[in-house]
Amino acid sequence: MEVPELLRLWVLAAMALRGSQATLPDHHVLPDHRMSSETGVIFVHELEPELFQEAFSSGSEDDDAAPITFQAHLQDHPDLPRWLRYIQRDPRQPGYLYGCPTAAEVGTHTIEVLAYNRHTYATVSQRLLITVIPAPGGDPPYQGEFLVGNRNVEELLPEAVQEMFLTASAGVWERGDLQVINITSALDRGGRVPLPIEGRKEGVYVKVGSHGPFSPCLESAVSPQSRFRCSLGQQPLASCYDTFAPHFSIRWCNLTLLQVWPSPTTPGPVWGSGVLEDDGGFQPPTEVPPQDLLPGFLVTLLVPLAVAALLCLLLGHLMCCRREGVHKRDLQTSDIQLVHHTTIHGDTEELRHMAGSRDVPRPLSTLPMFNVRTGQRINPMPSPRDGARVPLLPQ
Repeated sequence: MEVPELLRLWVLAAMALRGSQATLPDHHVLPDHRMSSETGVIFVHELEPELFQEAFSSGSEDDDAAPITFQAHLQDHPDLPRWLRYIQRDPRQPGYLYGCPTAAEVGTHTIEVLAYNRHTYATVSQRLLITVIPAPGGDPPYQGEFLVGNRNVEELLPEAVQEMFLTASAGVWERGDLQVINITSALDRGGRVPLPIEGRKEGVYVKVGSHGPFSPCLESAVSPQSRFRCSLGQQPLASCYDTFAPHFSIRWCNLTLLQVWPSPTTPGPVWGSGVLEDDGGFQPPTEVPPQDLLPGFLVTLLVPLAVAALLCLLLGHLMCCRREGVHKRDLQTSDIQLVHHTTIHGDTEELRHMAGSRDVPRPLSTLPMFNVRTGQRINPMPSPRDGARVPLLPQ
């Protein structure tokens, strides 16, 4: 191949590579977003599509209304931490990161969020730095979990809806220091997916906590009499007005009241700097004295051999020394039985000898078809030509 031809192919390959790079979707990175959360309190972060929409390179009107899908995971890990969950019902709706951190999650968690345009597949990424700190007053000891039957989980995550729910809870709890501890979808508790009918919701468990005791209204809702009525399919006893209606449909038969008291924690080990002090030196452990392993070896080897030898002697005695023999058996058998047995054995041998030496002609049914007078033979299976017309008997 000549040099001009190679040069032309190289130029075409460069132009094709440049065109393919121009068609790849763009990727942008937003600044890090820092947040803080306390243990024992619900954490909710809304992923607003408008914030990521502004970072897309194309400024056409179609891209402004394009749906956006989010993906979130812990940095250097394929999934989110166990206390954090993510939900986005539709690409045109915002996504939510929500969860309740515990004392084991104290520290900083780096969450990577990737948003991509469903029309142009352009991507925008952002890092969320969530710092979990211990709650100043500790976890609330009195906790009540309500099942809201007419809502989905993303409908209870906005802050305004949570405030509305706390206001309604204060009417039946008779306390003003309530706080939302956790929000969990009923599907995560083993619930079924609702039918695609308007008004059917999946249901949401909302856990509310307080430092004050439960009200008589809540205690009567979980009393044995109320549980018995629930087993019959009836509503439990209620000594107060349902302040949740009509915004929240509470299923009182699923109400759970818990008293969580902080468990005493034992002080853990104090870790040092890892550097020895100046006046001290490292003292290696003393050498272990040599041990005699011969007795253990002999016991391990000789004991199984001795047991096997005893079993072999016992089996040989049973098979060789305990045999009765034919002579002993005949002596213990009566003469009549011996004669009877000998007669039957002799007759059987005679019949077998006669059956093996007899010479009887084979039946005609097993021989080919033949003519007795002429001796003509023919295959019993007729041939396709004229086998059925061949005369076998004399005319």
